[in-house]
Amino acid sequence: MRVNPLVMMFEGIIPPLVTPFKNDGKLNEEGLRALVNFLTEKGISGFFICGTYGTGPAMTTEERKRTAEVVVDSAKGKAKVIVHVGSSNIDTVLDLAKHAEDVGADAVASVPPYYYAYDDESILEFFKGLISKVRIPVFVYNNPARSGNPIKPSLLSRLADEGVAGIKDSCFDLVKFYEFLTTVHKKGFEFIIGTEALLVPAYLAGSRACISGLANVFPEINVKAFNLLREGKYVEATKVQLDIIRLREVMHLFPTYPAIFEALRLRGIDVGFARKPFRKLSREEVQRLEENLKRIGML
Repeated sequence: MRVNPLVMMFEGIIPPLVTPFKNDGKLNEEGLRALVNFLTEKGISGFFICGTYGTGPAMTTEERKRTAEVVVDSAKGKAKVIVHVGSSNIDTVLDLAKHAEDVGADAVASVPPYYYAYDDESILEFFKGLISKVRIPVFVYNNPARSGNPIKPSLLSRLADEGVAGIKDSCFDLVKFYEFLTTVHKKGFEFIIGTEALLVPAYLAGSRACISGLANVFPEINVKAFNLLREGKYVEATKVQLDIIRLREVMHLFPTYPAIFEALRLRGIDVGFARKPFRKLSREEVQRLEENLKRIGML
């Protein structure tokens, strides 16, 4: 599939921004601003907020709104912002989407309504309602492991025809991602891969943006791989892709979200903690994390 990057709204490395909290459980706004500043200085091009990594579904509506306000304000002029507004309650989705538009977000995204099993027609009506509520682009967030309602290629094509601007695909199935690419023919539709593990093959197939969880802590290695791809240095990019896989293996030795905050601290960036009930890593776990990151040359 041939994609003209000039028509893409989102391009490059986009961290699904973690949302930091204080020990007392309150949103750490200072830490959030510091994290946005750190990442924009490292060459990322946007933020995907209040999604899985951002623990949006574990936050109150007011916390999600405040997070959007802080990130949009901090990223202004430096990076674009996609606000995830997904919820099992449609009124909450529409409220969050209108708020995101009002505070200046560049786009919104949503998983399908979750917990219950919804058929394609129900999911189609859900997104038609969301599209009708805002004037900014609406993205589908395909994360069947979390929503329980996978987006089929045929449904994505119908959603594109209804006005959905693109997809963030986090199904971790490259074949399924290719099926999306071959099924949706709407001009300008944006295919964003939702994991750095598939950055290179997704780019070669036509994706021009990657929402990378690892980029919360190690944006440099992701930006390096993307820049090599953009320069047509595919062999070199593939070597960096393998380094990314090794880094993922280390980070996944521990609970993912607490490990991100500890790895940030190891880099000298203390922005807070993961939302409870996520636990903090033990002293021994932090030591093992540090040893393994040094072993692969990331510290």
